[in-house]
Amino acid sequence: MFTGIVECMGTVLDVREARGVKRLRIATPWPSDGVKVGDSISVDGACLTVVEAGGGYFSGEVVRETVSRTTLGRLRRGDKVNLERALRLGEGLGGHIVLGHVDGVGRIVEREEREEGAIFEISLEPGLMKYLAPRGSVAVDGVSLTVLDVRDNVFSVSIIPHTLSVTTFGLKRRGDLVNVEVDVLARYLERLTSGRSEGLTFEKLREMGF
Repeated sequence: MFTGIVECMGTVLDVREARGVKRLRIATPWPSDGVKVGDSISVDGACLTVVEAGGGYFSGEVVRETVSRTTLGRLRRGDKVNLERALRLGEGLGGHIVLGHVDGVGRIVEREEREEGAIFEISLEPGLMKYLAPRGSVAVDGVSLTVLDVRDNVFSVSIIPHTLSVTTFGLKRRGDLVNVEVDVLARYLERLTSGRSEGLTFEKLREMGF
């Protein structure tokens, strides 16, 4: 499990493929004992298991399903990626619960620069839009964000200058693809209320403990 608070950006050193599995080798600023084989690391929001680790780098394997569901299959040498190590017992939850299971790939349709940062508008497949709501949570390329607005198949998020400087959002432009993971609580709520003709109300939410 992750929090969506990106620790650093890494740089793709190498991409290799064998028997349908891609292996990414990624440079990091972490010390040599900061990553070990078997650890889980969020790479642009997708959870990868470390299969090799050394001083200043680690390698993770990307299976076919992850390639088809995320942007990781498009990564090339020199690309920057957002990195976060898995949450450890006792650590604070700085963002929101992020599983590292990407739900779909969105496309940046607009980037508007503002004094307080930048507004990104992202298009997403209709089947996932129902899980998004203004002031709700969403993870985009592994970054925990608050949804600003939702309309049709587009949602918007506001990125502050600090986040622009420490994540790949500072490099993102119109047309770029991003990994999107909707809030897992929204999925649980849908399951809890599925088949109920009365729908979801504030009273029902209170009954369920929210």
